[in-house]
Amino acid sequence: MSAIVVENLVKRFAGLDAVAGVSFTVERGQTVALLGGNGAGKTTTIAMILGLITPTAGRVSVLGCDMGARGASAARARMNFQSPYVDLPKRLTVRQNLDVYARLYSAPRPAERIAALAEQLALTEFLDRRTGSLSAGQATRVGLAKALINDPELLLLDEPTASLDPDTADWVRSMLEAYRNEHGAAILLASHNMAEVERLAGRVLMMKKGRIVDDAAPRELIARYGRANLEEVFLHIAREGGGERTGAPQ
Repeated sequence: MSAIVVENLVKRFAGLDAVAGVSFTVERGQTVALLGGNGAGKTTTIAMILGLITPTAGRVSVLGCDMGARGASAARARMNFQSPYVDLPKRLTVRQNLDVYARLYSAPRPAERIAALAEQLALTEFLDRRTGSLSAGQATRVGLAKALINDPELLLLDEPTASLDPDTADWVRSMLEAYRNEHGAAILLASHNMAEVERLAGRVLMMKKGRIVDDAAPRELIARYGRANLEEVFLHIAREGGGERTGAPQ
């Protein structure tokens, strides 16, 4: 059973297709990056996978559950989402925020789970501090703790290392790799850090104007477009039309 199955997904706003017939799968134990410039349709696609937006057409299945039917609630209990651009309640302490989410996800022994995550993510000294008083980097780590609170089988991550210093960011990436390998979890990653994508993702979906214009491993994309690295591939697709390969075999 695939972690995510997206079939002919369409989302139309005011007559314009933000997502225009997207199809892909993500397997368990796999990290897939969903990349594209602003307005490419990444956020809308992720919102439909989460069941937050109803598709205009098409189908999304998560962990065998149809996100357009009653099975969506069962799937949400087995997945989680993290973005540094989505704030947790600022007046609650870190511990209170994590306790709320532990109970929402029915995580067993929430106090023990929070303590373990705080230790792993170097949050112990911040647990009783108001979330609104944290630095951007500290808040990013708290968001990641929230995303792992229920031991999810599927993680959807939006810029998971934003605002972190290079050393901490590298440590977080190592933790995500270890979590995926130990739990067989699937990860769908949206990031503008191409070095991060090259390290974490075994496969990249390149989006432009609501469509997937390429789908391959990072090294395959670099070779296909005749570029030095994934950032150059990204810029080529974003600026020059997408899907037009230069200096590489077809």
